[in-house]
Amino acid sequence: MALLPVIMVIIFKYIPMYGILIAFKNYKSAKGVWGSKWLDPLFKNFITFFKNVNCWQIIWNTFRVGALTLLFTFPAPIIFAVLLNELRGKTYKKVVQTVSYIPHFISVVVICSMLNGFGSTSGLFNDIRELLGMARVDMNNGSKYFLLMYVGSAVWQGIGWGSIMYLSALSNVDTSLYDVANIDGANRWQKIKNIIWPTIMPTTTVLLIMNVGNVLNSDYTKVLLMQNDTNRSELEVIGTFVYQKGIVEGKFSYSTAVNLFVSIICFILVFGANMITRKVNPENSLW
Repeated sequence: MALLPVIMVIIFKYIPMYGILIAFKNYKSAKGVWGSKWLDPLFKNFITFFKNVNCWQIIWNTFRVGALTLLFTFPAPIIFAVLLNELRGKTYKKVVQTVSYIPHFISVVVICSMLNGFGSTSGLFNDIRELLGMARVDMNNGSKYFLLMYVGSAVWQGIGWGSIMYLSALSNVDTSLYDVANIDGANRWQKIKNIIWPTIMPTTTVLLIMNVGNVLNSDYTKVLLMQNDTNRSELEVIGTFVYQKGIVEGKFSYSTAVNLFVSIICFILVFGANMITRKVNPENSLW
């Protein structure tokens, strides 16, 4: 059963990896990867990127967006799964769980259109601000409210879908443990701390290690759609930079080099997170 997926991974993930060679070549599509000449010096594209006056600002923007997204979107599904697990009404629990999945299937284009409408001076967000006694502002103007809307929408979209794994892990909890806890007079918080958390901790650790590697891989499509003339220069991230240089300007070698740099950093982050986990608890590490 695993043979076909393994073959697909090899064909679509490993074989195309030879394409990273164009990061070190003066790539010409007519000559192909192997026919294009090597750069002199070999790391010319990397040097060009680091000499870019906006280089460190782009890296900082990418890291800031990725770190804040991880900080808020990672624990949200865990908390939601624990809260769902504490619900006693099965019908209500299933309804809430099903409704929470819906945002995950909404297109990022639709999400950004909603944010654009809600963030306008006559939009929903400003209606809420007015109810709270705050002045109406154009939240789409500039970058002041970008992170709030970006991260908030990411939490809303992923909280239900992300809770599936944790709910699956919680379904394996031995119900007799709850009975023993009730006899001992444990409250709900003590049950969560001593029964639920140890059960989902291995799953949580593995997912955290994998998500740490995506800190520099922000959703560039979403960022691109949220950009406008008032904030484009302030919201540039590596993903949008690679899109601009590679797709729009056709600088395939340069954009590949920048993306390769991101991949290396992401690998280091995953490797480092796994090393730390292995020292703390070897059973929960990936390798």
